[in-house]
Amino acid sequence: MNANLYALFEAHFPSGSEQPCILIPGGPVVHYDELAAQSAKIANALVAAASRRGDRVAVQTGKHWQVIALYLACLRAGLVYLPLNTGYRRSELEWFFEDASPTVIVCSTERLGEIAAIAREARVLTLDAQGGELGDRSRDEPATFATATSAPDDLAAILYTSGTTGRSKGAMITHRNLASNALALVEAWAFTRDDVLLHALPVYHVHGLFVAVHCVLLAGARMLWLPRFDAQPVLHALRSATVMMGVPTYYARLLAEDRFTRDLCPGMRLFVSGSAPLLAETFEAFRARTGHAILERYGMTETGMIASNPLAGIRAAGTVGRPLPGISVRIADDADRVCPPGTLGSVQVRGPNVFAGYWRLPDRTREEFTADGWFRTGDLGEIVADGDAAGYLRLAGRSKDLIISGGLNVYPKEVEERIDVMPGVAESAVIGIPDADFGEAVTAIVVTKPGELVDGDAIIAALKRDIASFKVPKRVHVVDALPRNTMGKVQKNVLRERFSA
Repeated sequence: MNANLYALFEAHFPSGSEQPCILIPGGPVVHYDELAAQSAKIANALVAAASRRGDRVAVQTGKHWQVIALYLACLRAGLVYLPLNTGYRRSELEWFFEDASPTVIVCSTERLGEIAAIAREARVLTLDAQGGELGDRSRDEPATFATATSAPDDLAAILYTSGTTGRSKGAMITHRNLASNALALVEAWAFTRDDVLLHALPVYHVHGLFVAVHCVLLAGARMLWLPRFDAQPVLHALRSATVMMGVPTYYARLLAEDRFTRDLCPGMRLFVSGSAPLLAETFEAFRARTGHAILERYGMTETGMIASNPLAGIRAAGTVGRPLPGISVRIADDADRVCPPGTLGSVQVRGPNVFAGYWRLPDRTREEFTADGWFRTGDLGEIVADGDAAGYLRLAGRSKDLIISGGLNVYPKEVEERIDVMPGVAESAVIGIPDADFGEAVTAIVVTKPGELVDGDAIIAALKRDIASFKVPKRVHVVDALPRNTMGKVQKNVLRERFSA
């Protein structure tokens, strides 16, 4: 049996040409048979460009529908797809090209000169809304291609993780990883051919490419293809959609629009949030405004999706639900001993979704796995012990964000949750700043609500009444906004650098 992910998708494609796949507002409608034909043409063009099975194809280009055809072409040809954030600059790209050694680099027309200068031995091709050079090369190629036979553990993609220190690591993702996760998500979220996904996410990231696109392709569904998140086009598109996937920032921005009400999304059955923690305040405000409880899920580059709140059942704010089918999660202490429910510890994962390791870093790969084969996610969490959410996973932050002050551990999430509900506070981030006395001084960075003022001393006084003194910030800084990466995650490393200085 062929374990190639494309073969799995193709088996679920609707027959004939009547089913659209990609709906571009104000643009073309791409049907499944067109997508299959275009992916075949590109696969033939890549092979003609001397790409062989196992070669890497690096891609940094805009969000055009042809990018999905390129991704599928790489799967079909047994190539390893390497998506790169469109925000990466020259010095970052030089590292990726050196480390991954791609044979082909696909880029936007505007960046051709810059990328060609650092491409090393790779062939550089452009791809844009009109097709670019890759489109020209593939135009006259056959519209059929014999999909490569792949083993389950053959590489399908390499995704570089956005580490806060040191150089990024390439997570090796296999056909088995992607197929198992896609099947689990389609089942968990009940995707069908009748669904229309509102797709406003970037496609160089797990969320936009693997989670969103895979659910659509495996269900034979459709997606409304927006180039980026912008509130006005999203509000218009919601009328025609049944599912939306987004980061918490998307939902907060929708709530800022007065005309966003339940009347604007009559056919919606599901809103999914991930890639960053969803504030309980946003969860509750969204439910009050629309009648929909956002479904929060949990995943990461190395594992795909790990856990999800239920489609039918209680969706508890501040939790990410139970593990997906076939995936095991445990909470462990520093000695990798399993912790009982209600105990905070390290989140560890095992299952067919877990990546094959870090590209060309066998020692680092070994460090990230326990002796009995569990992957250390680097996240802190607990299994909820009682109440309506008993058995759900609740995350408490990243272990690398752990603050050790005066020899005592401080988990930022615990402090942030208390600050976030204080009058006038929109959100907060708690970090550790080097301190000659304590080792690290707990420090809070606070964003206020529009038109509101907060008093740092009052926050400290309130916290002193609520939690142990060693957890209370020594200082509170008020800022206009927290720095975030393209997926909405707060960049605490940026805050540390700024406020340490």
